[in-house]
Amino acid sequence: MRRVASTLSAEGCCATIPSRMPAPTESSPHTPLQEWLDRIARPIEFASRDAGAHLGAVTNLSSFISSQVLSALRQDVYSKAIEARLISLRDLFVDFQPALPLDEQRRRLQAATVLIKALRAIDQENLIPQKDLPTQVSSHPNVAGAGRSDLWNHSVRFIKGVGPKRTNVLQRLQIATVEDALWTIPWRYEDRSIMTPIGNLVPGMSVSICGVIGSCEAKRTRNRRLSLVEVGVEDQSGRMQVVFFNQPYLEEMLTVGTRVMMSGRVIADRQGWMVPRMEVAQYEVIGEDTESTLHVGRIVPIYHETKGWTSRQMRMLVRNLLADHGREVVDHLPVSLRARLRLIPIHDALQDVHFPKTGTDLQLLERGKTPAHRRLAFEELLLLQLALASRHRAVHEEPKELRFNSQTPLLDKLGRLLPFCLTAAQDRVIREIFQDMISPRPMNRLVQGDVGSGKTAVALHALVLACGSGYQAALMAPTEILAEQHYRNLSGTLQALGLHTTLVRGGDKASVKKIQAARLASGEVHVAIGTHALIQQGVQFKSLGLVVVDEQHKFGVLQRKTLIDKGYKPDVLVLTATPIPRTLAMTVYGDLDVSVIDVLPPGRKPVRTFLFQNAQRRRAYQIVRDELRAERQAYVVYPLVDESEKIDLQAAIQGAEQLQNGELSEFRVGLLHGRMKAAEKEAVMADFKAGRIQVLVATTVIEVGVDVANATVILIEHAERFGLAQLHQLRGRVGRGNQQSYCLLMAQHLGRGRAQSGGRAMGSEESVSTARERLEALVRSHDGFVIAEDDLRIRGPGEFFGLRQWGMPEFRVANLVRDADLLEQARQEAFTLLKTDPGLKESAHQELRAAMLRKWEKKLELGSIS
Repeated sequence: MRRVASTLSAEGCCATIPSRMPAPTESSPHTPLQEWLDRIARPIEFASRDAGAHLGAVTNLSSFISSQVLSALRQDVYSKAIEARLISLRDLFVDFQPALPLDEQRRRLQAATVLIKALRAIDQENLIPQKDLPTQVSSHPNVAGAGRSDLWNHSVRFIKGVGPKRTNVLQRLQIATVEDALWTIPWRYEDRSIMTPIGNLVPGMSVSICGVIGSCEAKRTRNRRLSLVEVGVEDQSGRMQVVFFNQPYLEEMLTVGTRVMMSGRVIADRQGWMVPRMEVAQYEVIGEDTESTLHVGRIVPIYHETKGWTSRQMRMLVRNLLADHGREVVDHLPVSLRARLRLIPIHDALQDVHFPKTGTDLQLLERGKTPAHRRLAFEELLLLQLALASRHRAVHEEPKELRFNSQTPLLDKLGRLLPFCLTAAQDRVIREIFQDMISPRPMNRLVQGDVGSGKTAVALHALVLACGSGYQAALMAPTEILAEQHYRNLSGTLQALGLHTTLVRGGDKASVKKIQAARLASGEVHVAIGTHALIQQGVQFKSLGLVVVDEQHKFGVLQRKTLIDKGYKPDVLVLTATPIPRTLAMTVYGDLDVSVIDVLPPGRKPVRTFLFQNAQRRRAYQIVRDELRAERQAYVVYPLVDESEKIDLQAAIQGAEQLQNGELSEFRVGLLHGRMKAAEKEAVMADFKAGRIQVLVATTVIEVGVDVANATVILIEHAERFGLAQLHQLRGRVGRGNQQSYCLLMAQHLGRGRAQSGGRAMGSEESVSTARERLEALVRSHDGFVIAEDDLRIRGPGEFFGLRQWGMPEFRVANLVRDADLLEQARQEAFTLLKTDPGLKESAHQELRAAMLRKWEKKLELGSIS
């Protein structure tokens, strides 16, 4: 009788195995894969001997093989051929239990032996490239530049399973190239790696099961003309029923005896709980001849879908791309940087973000905080920060031909003309601007200040310095209403200094434009005020020295290249009254030097803000009437998604009529909207400023810059449709004098409205709590920077900016709220890198430079992030 020994592996497969078990029959070289195969073959070979007579002595074979395969796949990257066979090996044992019929257990052991033999042959014959061997993977340096550098230009059209028709569909998901597809990451994940016995199913559970098709029957309903495929699935613990609608082809796929994995929600059967039913979200046929399971039996990635392209198709595309091109992806990050910041290689990041290893923390995946997510996000942020830092350097290295005279007597004269004293913050910012202007490098500065902080007075000093030094200046505003207001507010002071000012409007007669153009070209006009058309529509300056851009987010980041193409190299000063959280300022204005006016002029009282619902409307009107009877003035603002949307426009028009004939009939009500002619708008604004109109009903055209000190109350209709930052801007239209002012937020459908950013409605509906949270944040705080941070936290960067309107860069992986620390790190690394290698010319930085230019050259070098 042979002596036997009981062995227990570390992974928990217990078997009573002969002590003189024959060595593997293959004469194989000593490679890690061969050693792994030796280890896994031992219990399988023992269980197979003597027609399966020893099966009862082998326990936990299912969990042992599964854990061994997953461990191997986790540690190393293999070729497609090896990976497919490893997964097939796991599939054979995923539900390998003593309750299985003996013939089925023998069949699977035999199939496993064939797979092990095939794996030995592939490894022995060296059919896979050396880089796919575990020893090569672990020692592969993955240096920046190793790999194929043209995947960014390799169209998905020519990838198997795509073709011309699907290429058009994928473009809706912004996928045009292999690189695009690989960087289109899942938006969420589902853990389908745990298999639940069918006998344990309970209605309401979302589970994954593994079983065998016991029955499959195609039917057709009489009245609804639907085709049905009813499938019975069973395992050793029980049986369940699945119904597929309008998929008749499944009858041929899901034949009796086929092994499947399914994931979905368990529901109660109409006839009671005799046989559980499942609403199947995903299914997959498994077996020794199938490839790696993608849709069940693992943590499954879920992608955004569009008509004609499902998450299932995306998984298959990405799996094939990673198998065929994964090792060709260039790692743009230098090895030294990766090592210092402990960032994983690009291939590992892409593999792990799309197909996470079993055991990965699902919460980290959902929050985008895994090492893979952070690696990809950091690369995106670094490329942007390198581009911004490069442009910052380029602007500051431009030769400056302008010579400003900070001793011009006009500045002293201006100081005597102003009817108020500057705040300490205004003084500080003016010094920073003057320092830039008299320096030998061009100025490219952002002045950020809350509503009413006095940015216009600061800009006026810059205009006077430029004109007093013999140059012309241009002040550009986003709307004609604001341009006209700047003209009214500044022209008197400038005229008193002997400086001629002109207002350039698109709607002026050709004869007026011709005279203006001649006066600007001759240098007779010192300051031109208008919209951004000032630098686009045939306007020529004799000697343009300064461009001031007010509220630049309304028309995208200034195109500095446009100015240079016209032969100008002026100093540029950007003003914004929209406080921007620091992380976002680093992306939108990352190439500008920043000044902050953080003190309001003395005597300004905080605006008291109240939130009303429709049932409390009479109370709100009473506050408005009280102010009007005290000879103050009021705004009533209606949201406008788009000037062309007649419904919103009609609401404002009807609102004005109803107020005039109803609640505010004792006062004169005026109307202002963007579709009025310039002359009409000017007349209304003049009447409102003069006090002839007591109530101004307006669409969001008054959001920015309109300044009437006697206006002390603003009532905002449908407040839930506005973004927080925009509400703060609107609130800034009152409180500009010394009287107590009020902002009344009227919420019509709290929680059913759509958030509006920059005048554009966002697509997704909000919960009651989110809408209320935003509005209550405004009631709580008067600090624009605190409000901006709240807005960013509540709505996220996309909706905060209104991507296209703000010129916000779009990222595939990075999220500026979640990854604020990475953004800071990326900015530091970018400036450090450019300090040591200004042109990124070193060989280690070549790929990084190429990637930066591909991504941002057109969008950023011209000065536009739009």
